[in-house]
Amino acid sequence: MKESESDFLDRASAAVSQCFDDTPFCALRWGPRETPVGIDRIGRLRIQGVGEHTLLLEVKKSGQPRIVREAVNAIARYRPSFKNSYGIVVAPFISDAAADILKTEDIGYVDFAGNCRICIDKVYIRQTGQSNPFTEKRGLRSLYSPKAERILRVLMRNPNEPWLVKPLAEAAGVSLGQVSNVKKLLDAREWLRSGDSGFSLAHPKALLAEWSMAYRFTRNRIGNFYAMASVDEIERAIAGKNQRGEPLGTLTAFSAAARLAPVTRYQRVSAYVRGSMEAVAEKLDWKQVTSGSNVSLLKPYDDGVLMDSQDSDDIQIVSPLQAYLDLSGNVARGEEAADALLREVLSPSW
Repeated sequence: MKESESDFLDRASAAVSQCFDDTPFCALRWGPRETPVGIDRIGRLRIQGVGEHTLLLEVKKSGQPRIVREAVNAIARYRPSFKNSYGIVVAPFISDAAADILKTEDIGYVDFAGNCRICIDKVYIRQTGQSNPFTEKRGLRSLYSPKAERILRVLMRNPNEPWLVKPLAEAAGVSLGQVSNVKKLLDAREWLRSGDSGFSLAHPKALLAEWSMAYRFTRNRIGNFYAMASVDEIERAIAGKNQRGEPLGTLTAFSAAARLAPVTRYQRVSAYVRGSMEAVAEKLDWKQVTSGSNVSLLKPYDDGVLMDSQDSDDIQIVSPLQAYLDLSGNVARGEEAADALLREVLSPSW
């Protein structure tokens, strides 16, 4: 059942009250749900030996930076009307960037897991690290769905290039509505820069960091094979042509990173194939195995994976961005190779 607005406000108020439960010298009481001004909830906090403070609560469904700044502005607008007032923003989940904004503005925050920072007079309450089941997973799924990722790939080519919605939709091969949704999600994180010519990415590194956390290599269909050949011979074989004159595969992970920012040795070749991985393996006389493999062939979960692929010494490799994503979650020195890509290839282009 969908939660009503009044129930949502009650849950937010209860989350704030819980922060003061273990503070015996504080007594908090709430006023009516209907407030006389444009603040979501007003409370009275009596601090023993100090006096009474007015709590001004702004309750939001999202704790992303742009939404939080709106709450900050609302609190700043009404705070002068109340003596000894203190603002608190409440949301199911408060992002780290939003928490930094609130700290700078001297405004408290509470999330539904109990993470909080409240600093009123002589009272300081801070709790972090509570596992939050309310993390905005829906927003992450929307921003890093296959079609949304196509939009991000276009934006990341040149983060400083301004775009309008329609040309961006055409470049990414998605609908206008999809671009508008992604734009809204990026704007909520304050990762966009807007101007007369359109919008562009303001913080590509922050976007890439979140994207790599949400990215799952296993969304691809993966087949593991054994080839009686060296790494170089395997990679050269993948560069061979199919009947349509296309490369049999496109190298990724360590195989791509070695041609972009070599930093570590590797013994496993990884490559995306457009057609049947079994047909490629049969053509090259590779055996599919459950252990001891030295080749991974991948059927991409979306054609966007192969956007901006490039040639390197007559061998096709994925874009530096895709290679970074495929390496970032690899525990076997993958992060080291990904960091080299970020430092030597991606960041300088931004």
